[in-house]
Amino acid sequence: MSSATVAGENKNFDITVTFSEAVYKNTDKTGNLDNGSFTVSVTGGSEMASYNVTHTAGQTTAMIAIELSDYSTGNETVTVAPAGASSIYNDEGTAMSNSETKSVNLSGASNEIITKTGILTANETWTSNNIYLLERKVVVGAGVTLTIEAGTIVKGKPGEETLASALVVARGGKLMAAGTADNPIIFTAEADNITFGEKFGTNLTKEDNKLWGGVIVLGAAPISAENGDTETNIEGIPTEEGYGLFGGSNASDNSGVINYISIRHGGISIGEGNEINGLTLGGVGSGTSISNVEVYATLDDGIECFGGTVNVSNLLIFYQGDDGVDLDMNYSGTISDFAVVHGNGIGTDEGAEVDGPEGSTYVTGMFTLSNGKFISEGTEPSAADFKSDAQGYINNCSWINYGTGKPVKFRTKFVDPGVDCNHKEDAYLHLVSDPATLVFTDCSLEGTKVYDGGDTGTCLDELAAANATAASKVQLNGTGSTLDVAGTFSWTYAASRGQL
Repeated sequence: MSSATVAGENKNFDITVTFSEAVYKNTDKTGNLDNGSFTVSVTGGSEMASYNVTHTAGQTTAMIAIELSDYSTGNETVTVAPAGASSIYNDEGTAMSNSETKSVNLSGASNEIITKTGILTANETWTSNNIYLLERKVVVGAGVTLTIEAGTIVKGKPGEETLASALVVARGGKLMAAGTADNPIIFTAEADNITFGEKFGTNLTKEDNKLWGGVIVLGAAPISAENGDTETNIEGIPTEEGYGLFGGSNASDNSGVINYISIRHGGISIGEGNEINGLTLGGVGSGTSISNVEVYATLDDGIECFGGTVNVSNLLIFYQGDDGVDLDMNYSGTISDFAVVHGNGIGTDEGAEVDGPEGSTYVTGMFTLSNGKFISEGTEPSAADFKSDAQGYINNCSWINYGTGKPVKFRTKFVDPGVDCNHKEDAYLHLVSDPATLVFTDCSLEGTKVYDGGDTGTCLDELAAANATAASKVQLNGTGSTLDVAGTFSWTYAASRGQL
């Protein structure tokens, strides 16, 4: 953790860097960290005059006393980082990584923890000098804009179902959350020890989820809901609350800007049988800008799109508990330059789970998944499941380390199993129809499987033939994704922990 006390023309302050384990200057575990163990830099109008490191070998904290010259009262950011891999060691003599970088903003503004709850009825701006604590649902109401400054930390309190914390942007509301690579906006749990001026906490892991809810954005773009409905209520929010409705006829609906945000350690239950996804998009329109998003350690899906037309780019889903990318209600936007990285220990399901229309309205929209990597780091994750009426385009995507035992799956159902084994309209028929409406282009994957969604087991010959046909429709060894995961997502929490 780091802290700074600077007001007016003060030039001297301290930053305390905390490591997760004992640290030493030398591999023999005798040396105190010193000035050569760190690099200290400042951005803004000031200049670095001097700094001095105080540390005793074996301690987990080091204090750096810093003096700035020509100090400006504008926005100054001081960054402290290990000087290199050979500068700091742990008990085993292993060089510590640069993941302990600490930044602190020296704008002179006071630091407060501000609790928010309920429906926002007027425009607000949340500033980076404060931490905002969500108590239960905080709702950006219709006609209201919430602006969150770059570098702001937002924490969610624990509590399930009616007590669950989440940020909900109601239909007609706007979220203007424009972070930067150097100063992302961070949504995390109250239990996270990240504090003012920091980008990373140190006490939670990729298995620590379900500590708060997540971020939900609702819009007025087309959806295909059950019973021909053009609007419906997002799962987990009671209809009588009034702010859970989404869907409509405005394909270009604008719910704001989301850029360089990191959503960490969420997925708590919002209602019986419903956990909150990292990022939920319900009927969000193409006028909304969403890019550079990290979802880290969430219990449910990384991102779930219920219909809508919004495009999402530069998306990292890291260690989700359910599906990485989940598409429902005939989502018809594009998700591009994305990665799903998942492993064991948190009940991970699919890299992608895709459904098409649920009703009779807005049934012609087609999703696109482009230049994405699905990466398994364990035995639990499955590659993908294309389910009911899934229709869209999968371009230059790669499934890596799943093996033939966890193939990309396509669901089929039969008209009257045991009597008529003709296929009903489902993902499999979209794959093999002419022209095809579920199309894989230049993808790389390790196997395919057609399965009977009715689980009757009476149309085995037809299933065998379907598997052969599906395999011929999906090129297993195409170009695949060219995404540079480590480079594209170098700003993320996962990268800071050396996990990419």
